[in-house]
Amino acid sequence: DVTWGEDRSRIRRGHGGENMALLRRLAISLLNQETSRKRSLKQKAKRAAMCPDYMLTVLAAGLPA
Repeated sequence: DVTWGEDRSRIRRGHGGENMALLRRLAISLLNQETSRKRSLKQKAKRAAMCPDYMLTVLAAGLPA
């Protein structure tokens, strides 16, 4: 909640809030599964946003082994 600023979200029409909550949970799950770096979720998310290679690492962490 705090990491993603859900309380400040202005998405309130239709199913938008539910859809964004689902995407946030998916992102948190992927970031938690990525264990190559011991960082906070906020730091991992920022790095994934700035580094395409790290983003691929995060996405690959969610693939079944």
